[in-house]
Amino acid sequence: MLKRLHCYFSIMFPIIPRLFLGLIVFNEIYFLVLLNYGITSFHIGLQELIGAYTIFAFYMWLRIADDFKDYELDKRLFKERPLPSGKVKKSDLILVCSMVLLVSVILNAMYMNNFIFFVVLHIYGYLMSKWFFKKNKIQSSLPLALITHNPVQIFVNIYVISFTCIKYQLHPFSLTTCLVAFTLYFPSLIWELSRKIRAPQEETEYVTYSKLFGYKKMIILVLILTIVDIVTNIILVWNLNKIMVGLFVLLVSWMTYKFVEYYRNPNRYRIVMKVETYTYIQETMMLLTVVIFLLRGKI
Repeated sequence: MLKRLHCYFSIMFPIIPRLFLGLIVFNEIYFLVLLNYGITSFHIGLQELIGAYTIFAFYMWLRIADDFKDYELDKRLFKERPLPSGKVKKSDLILVCSMVLLVSVILNAMYMNNFIFFVVLHIYGYLMSKWFFKKNKIQSSLPLALITHNPVQIFVNIYVISFTCIKYQLHPFSLTTCLVAFTLYFPSLIWELSRKIRAPQEETEYVTYSKLFGYKKMIILVLILTIVDIVTNIILVWNLNKIMVGLFVLLVSWMTYKFVEYYRNPNRYRIVMKVETYTYIQETMMLLTVVIFLLRGKI
């Protein structure tokens, strides 16, 4: 069983990087809220670690639930993946996921101040795993699947924002909380759209956005979303680090150039690879903004 699980997680959900991702997501949202509210005295302890673990556990559940949802499709189109190939059993994944989620439930019930938001987050995750009880309509429609499933990142963000506002007694409804709720939503939306954009000759029976709407229209849409995304980042770091503002402008300029290149010739590369590079750099810059402010103050 351990060998089967190692095979699955090493390919579909690398444990250490995803734990690190949970830590990054939690701390980025946590500190962006606090710093934009002018809070510079922090009370960090077990709760913050539980919050990061909660995000890790939730992402694991989504990954496994998604593989269960797409099992029949993957047996036809992605036979080499661990689950459809039989390298891991469904029972293995159900057991490990149940254990990880049980720990998350217990820790949140015992130590966190926003258990109701934890429950709401997992209700949304459960509805996603069941196609919101409209499988025939949603599964057959890529745009409808995007509209119903992709906002899950906003619920993750709200989970962290709610914890932060309750702990530090901050007003929950403000421009800051609104922007932070969306600042990590746009990258996931951009990535989700980009990974299903292909050159015309790359298309298969697998349904992509480029197959439905044409790659040129989708590239323009993703470019617009990327610009909106970087604007939300600039607003959040404006009072923290002006140097980062300039670097964000350079970053979005580079990404815009790559979109234009792909628009002119989609055979140069897979656009999702450039989007992933952009996202890694962007999120690293956001995290560095927080770290630099904590060490050096406003720049």
